[in-house]
Amino acid sequence: MSAAAPLVSVLTPVYNGEHYLAACIDSVRAQTYSTWEYVVVDNASTDRTREIAERYAARDPRIRVVSNPRLVGVIENHNIAFRQTSAASAYCKVVHADDLLFPECLAAMVALAEAHPSVGIVSAYRLQGDWLDLDGLPYPSPVTPGRTICRWSLLGFPYVFGSPTSHMIRADLVRARNPFYDESSIHADEAACYEVLASSDFGFVHQLLTLSRVHPGTVTSSVAQRLNTYLAGGLAILQKYGPIYLTPSEYERQHRERLAQYYKYLAQVAVTGRNSEVWAYHRRALARLGHAFSWMALLRAFVRHTTRIALSPGTDLPKVVQALRRGSGRPVTAEPWPDVLDRARMHAFVKSIERADAARVRNGAPSGVLETVPPSPPDPVAERL
Repeated sequence: MSAAAPLVSVLTPVYNGEHYLAACIDSVRAQTYSTWEYVVVDNASTDRTREIAERYAARDPRIRVVSNPRLVGVIENHNIAFRQTSAASAYCKVVHADDLLFPECLAAMVALAEAHPSVGIVSAYRLQGDWLDLDGLPYPSPVTPGRTICRWSLLGFPYVFGSPTSHMIRADLVRARNPFYDESSIHADEAACYEVLASSDFGFVHQLLTLSRVHPGTVTSSVAQRLNTYLAGGLAILQKYGPIYLTPSEYERQHRERLAQYYKYLAQVAVTGRNSEVWAYHRRALARLGHAFSWMALLRAFVRHTTRIALSPGTDLPKVVQALRRGSGRPVTAEPWPDVLDRARMHAFVKSIERADAARVRNGAPSGVLETVPPSPPDPVAERL
């Protein structure tokens, strides 16, 4: 790599990451692109995180360790990491301690950004657990106007931002905001994409460049999934950025649909008897977003939900039983392999519908309106014959 290659600041904010941190650091050191600095920000970990990071720093001068004197919130720790970005850096690349960068990640992302100076964020395909995702853009589409990709995302697809591990940001856009993330939201990383893309374009590399692990220790599993913070986070993002990127009619329709989805979830919570923490979180979240809790809306959603269960017990009742088992603390058995295959077929079917709907949005049609009857999902029984 020539001396003129732009510097990339790679950042890992971490708390108690001893199980995966070494693999994460190894993935950075294995990059085919060598002009980088790497800062690990240890958030007062109580395990071997700092020891592991300092061992690597002692061997590689491009790596340094910053240790917080006290434990701070996860988003605040990200902002501490962003502040470590070198003044000489052209790009900023977060990689979470339990994630990995594939060897050509930095090289491919930097190449695209250097070829297109208007690009503020570069993303690519990722492995999210067992699934490849962030795959909604047609090939080739290296650059999409920032306002366009934000509009599409607010309309529901394609989902291409991913987690901070999934994308790279031009460093001057990071340095322009302090703090870079809004520390009041656990979904501040997604909101930051909408901020950055207001004045820049979106780049996409059609290669698999990152891996995001899915395991019980992640913030996503421990907090976001347990409380389903995505509903409040998505509604907050829509209310803040919808008026900027959507037409008034698009915003009104999306807002109405998001609230309907919210009460549908609360009706499911009522059916499965989730604990009071979930209820308290969502009532507070709705209030913060300016929505008084509506018992009437909940009742309507509850009636629709129970009616659907009654009309299609073979499809919906097993889901309720599984949810009840999770809520009661009873173990849920692993899926038999044929069920995994059937789920994969359905996943592919849903993806095909998403892509067809995305094409209509790109052409100016409203989302969620199918012009023709969609194909039926593959029949696993027929395929086995």
